[in-house]
Amino acid sequence: MKLEKDHIDEHNHQLTADHKRKFEFVADGLKNVDAVLQKLIAFSIAIPSWALGTGGTRFGRFSGGGEPRSLEEKISDVGLIHALNRSSNSISLHIPWDIPENASTIKALASHYGLHFDAVNSNTFQDQPDQELSYKYGSLNHVDKAVRQQAIEHNIQVIKYGVELDSKALSVWLSDGSNFPGQLNMRGAFERTYDSLQQIYAALPGDWKMWVEYKPYEPNFYSTTIGDWGQSYLLSSKLGNKAQTLVDLGHHLQGANIEQIVALLLMEGKLAGFHFNDSKYGDDDLTVGSINPYQLFLIFNELVEGMDARGMNHATGIGWMIDASHNIKDPIEDLLQSVEAIKIAYTQALLVDQVALKQAQQKNDVVQAQEILQHAYRTDVRPLVAQARLLAGGALQPLSLFRKLAVRDNLIKERGLKTIATGL
Repeated sequence: MKLEKDHIDEHNHQLTADHKRKFEFVADGLKNVDAVLQKLIAFSIAIPSWALGTGGTRFGRFSGGGEPRSLEEKISDVGLIHALNRSSNSISLHIPWDIPENASTIKALASHYGLHFDAVNSNTFQDQPDQELSYKYGSLNHVDKAVRQQAIEHNIQVIKYGVELDSKALSVWLSDGSNFPGQLNMRGAFERTYDSLQQIYAALPGDWKMWVEYKPYEPNFYSTTIGDWGQSYLLSSKLGNKAQTLVDLGHHLQGANIEQIVALLLMEGKLAGFHFNDSKYGDDDLTVGSINPYQLFLIFNELVEGMDARGMNHATGIGWMIDASHNIKDPIEDLLQSVEAIKIAYTQALLVDQVALKQAQQKNDVVQAQEILQHAYRTDVRPLVAQARLLAGGALQPLSLFRKLAVRDNLIKERGLKTIATGL
């Protein structure tokens, strides 16, 4: 389904008066409104192809109907999201779930919707039907050189697909690890992983990056070969300048100070970017900002301050992508909510008085430092986000318009009630 501009214009016309009143109220107390709006317009978050279908757990999966049956339909869904929010102008593919059979045709289709391709993601955490060797006991860290070589070749093939789509980064996440003490030699596993990554790194084009992700547990529950940001940082540092650490917000143990991790990686020039989601207990892949929005704001506060200190472009300096999956929500509605939460946290961080905050820090004025941060966090910036979206040609209330137009019902009519998205 393609969203017509008339739908957005009519929707915005009905809400203009109320929006204008709210926007002027917020903008009246700000000094740099125009600069904030321009940064918001430029700031876009990539949509992962695998989040467009209903996810699930090991206990079951409950399809919502109308799911995209092909890469072309996934691109169409991202195009719909971008038309609504004007903040989702790229799509990230997972190979081999979404192999582009004809790169030029796929690129043309994406361009039709105003989209381009973000990082490509390899998959060695599950066996594929036509796969010769199994990853049951690991992939890039496997004790069998033949299995490692198979995983290396897969990653190199993913790079080739990415080159055809004008992508500029390979994202690598490994489930490699062990479930029981003694199952594998940890030093040996790390050394084998590094050797495998070196071979993949050597295949990167000159203007590409390798994003090395980490995760403390699951599916292995005793050890993970790249289990935390330190291990990822060690690998990316040993590999070279084109390798960086990717931060997935759900890939941390409870209580981890993610904003501190982000600040240090950014300081060292090793922060690749983000996979945004939220979690209550573990890697729950929940809607961004649905559990701990204050943490999301604090992360963005470190990002804004750190990127400005390094003279980086907020929109393009690092990678921004959602990585969420749900069993009970409409995937498109969830993605709209996630993008909105990210833009809100970013806007709040832009409003932090960094000069006053630094002064308070230098004076050890803990109370004032907290007041400065929480003043920005408690500001209702939704009218600013909506105004930026309006100026960019999007809908003032994307989720509301999505429901008003009964988009999901129309997708079910087009695709059927029992469809299952590729890769799920």
